[in-house]
Amino acid sequence: MIRLAVPSIDEADLAAVRRVLESGYLVQGPHVAEFERRVAAEVGTAHAVAVANGTAALHLALLALGVGAGDRVAVATYSWPATANVIALCGAEPVFVEVEPCTGNMDPARLAEALARGPVKAVLPVHAFGGAADMPRIVEVARSAGAAVVEDAACALGTEVGGRRAGAWGELGCFSFHPRKAITTGEGGMVTTDDAALARTLRMLRNHGQDPDAGAPDFVVPGYNLRMTEFQAALGSAQMAKLDRLVESRRAQAARYDRLLAGSPVTPPGSLPGSRHVYQSYAALLPAAAAPRRAAIIAGLKEQGIETTLGTYHMPLITYFRTRYGFAPGDFPVTDDVAARAISLPLYEALAPADQERVVDALVRACARA
Repeated sequence: MIRLAVPSIDEADLAAVRRVLESGYLVQGPHVAEFERRVAAEVGTAHAVAVANGTAALHLALLALGVGAGDRVAVATYSWPATANVIALCGAEPVFVEVEPCTGNMDPARLAEALARGPVKAVLPVHAFGGAADMPRIVEVARSAGAAVVEDAACALGTEVGGRRAGAWGELGCFSFHPRKAITTGEGGMVTTDDAALARTLRMLRNHGQDPDAGAPDFVVPGYNLRMTEFQAALGSAQMAKLDRLVESRRAQAARYDRLLAGSPVTPPGSLPGSRHVYQSYAALLPAAAAPRRAAIIAGLKEQGIETTLGTYHMPLITYFRTRYGFAPGDFPVTDDVAARAISLPLYEALAPADQERVVDALVRACARA
């Protein structure tokens, strides 16, 4: 089976985890602090706060900004459901913003239109599949409306636009270390920020409301238990040591897919000019005529030993948001098209060129049959 994703785990990773397990000190200690330091240095922010997963990162980021009942948060239409779910979990209302057809990321012009219709507390763009959203324009539009910016950079550690890394553009940036990401801690997440007060609030919220600066335990706000373990963080630090290698491997494989798909009816993923795409996933677009048979194409490829999946989700049309707010096909036509056609192909460091050739050959033949 050519897998969709395979984490790059080697002996250095296993040894790092083994040492922590043998120590008996397993929950949020010096290894978490070191992993935070490494991620902050990579992103270029003053602070990084480790949490249990990427969804927790998004949720706590919004709570740290005071997002709550009665607030509105502008969010890209195209992402994993967690991006919009956390808005609802805060008691706020999502204001969905159409994406650009080339990148699948929030369209700044549509954001400006949405903000003109009413105030929002925060703007939540997504760097879909590790490709940069147009952060210079998004930040400009958001700041002109008095809205904070929280980047969903779950897939985008190492992504760059305008000379700045993803996660360093907004008040807060949120990352995931799920196994499909370039580096993994199994589960795990991180929030980056330059704001010391926000970082302090995040540290309290992740750890039962405990004051991180008090000499003795003192619980000063209601908080959650969303801490990262020491063995996750040790794995994360070991993975960070090879981040550049892993990203460049993904970029080289994406370029090979681009070449193999040239002249076919399948469209390679686009990217923002002048940006650095890290390809958490290689999400190509099927020809429109084949899109209605995407599920059959995915199933047929699996029968041939090739694992693929859809791109990600049209969030306004998932059952919860569709039934709560009355969204329907046609409300976001660009997202309708991208979400219906996107297919993620296998991508990981150990993927061989011959495997990529086999994937593309099978995919193009499947599209022709469809």
